[in-house]
Amino acid sequence: MLRSTVLLRQPLTRRVTAQCMRPTTSSWRAYSTSSHKTNSGTPSFAAMLAVASMGFAAYSMLIKSREGQAMPRRQGAGQGEQQSSAEPLKKVQEHEQPGQPIPAFSSDEVTVVFVLGGPGAGKGTQCENLKRDYGFVHLSAGDLLRAEQKRPESKYGELINHYIREGLIVPMEVTIALLENAMKEAMETSKSTRFLIDGFPRKMDQAIKFEEVVVPSKVVLYFECPEEVMLKRLLKRGESSGRIDDNIESIKKRFNVFTETSFPVIEAFEKQNKVKKVHCDQPVENVYKEVKTVFDTMFANDKN
Repeated sequence: MLRSTVLLRQPLTRRVTAQCMRPTTSSWRAYSTSSHKTNSGTPSFAAMLAVASMGFAAYSMLIKSREGQAMPRRQGAGQGEQQSSAEPLKKVQEHEQPGQPIPAFSSDEVTVVFVLGGPGAGKGTQCENLKRDYGFVHLSAGDLLRAEQKRPESKYGELINHYIREGLIVPMEVTIALLENAMKEAMETSKSTRFLIDGFPRKMDQAIKFEEVVVPSKVVLYFECPEEVMLKRLLKRGESSGRIDDNIESIKKRFNVFTETSFPVIEAFEKQNKVKKVHCDQPVENVYKEVKTVFDTMFANDKN
C-alpha cells in the first residue's frame, strides 16, 4: 500500500525497505508468485548504453521533425519572440554550459500543475473534471508518448515502445519536448494558458529540467491511493484498454518505479510548499470535492 503523509516524511531508504519487507500475504501481492512468463533477464551494459544513446538521438530527431513550426518564446523579461521549436534542444545543450537557461514561458502568464499519483490513482478522471470547470488543458505525458509511438513517421516509436512495455521511464528529453510542443499548440489554438501535466515528472531530474527550459510549476497535485485499489482498477481497465502496460508484470514494475522515484519528487516539492494531497480511496465525487477545494483556494489567492 502506498503510504500516507507519515510515510512521505520518512527517509526514502526506510520507505523502500518497508516496501521490500512487506508480508507476502497481502491481498494483492499474491500475483507476484504467478506463473506468467516474462523476459526478466537484466540487459547487458552494452544494451543499456545503446538504449541511452538512442534516447538522446530520439530527442534530436523529434526536434528536427518539428522544425519550421513557430513557437512563442521569452527574451528575458520582455515580450516573447518567435523561434523554431528546435529551441528545447538548444536549451538542453546550454544547461551543460555556464549560464542559466531561460524558460520557454513565463510563470506569470502560464500556470502549470503537475499531477502525480500511482498508476490507477484516478488522475485522468479528475483532470477531465478540472478541464471542464477551470479551463485547463490536460496533457498526459503517457498519452503523448503513446501517440508519438504510433505516429507513422516517428523515427523512434520502437524506443518508446520498449520503455513503456518494460515499465521504465522514457528519456526525459523526449518527454519534455513533446510536452512543450503540446503546450505551444494548445496556446495557439485554444489560447489557454493553464495546463495540467499528468504523470510527470516521474524523477527529480525531469522536474528540474522541465522547470529550467519550459516553465516553473505552480502546484503539485498528489493523488494518494492504496496499491491494492490501483491494482484492481488497472486490471479492470486492461480488459478493454488494449494498452501493453495494463498487465500484471508491467503493473508490478510501474508500482516499483513510482515508489522508488516519485516519492523523492513529492518530498522535494513539499519543501517548497507546493504539494496538495488528495485521498483517492473514496468515491470519485468525494475525491473531486477535495480537488475543487485546492483549486478554488489557489485561484482565490491569485485574485488577491
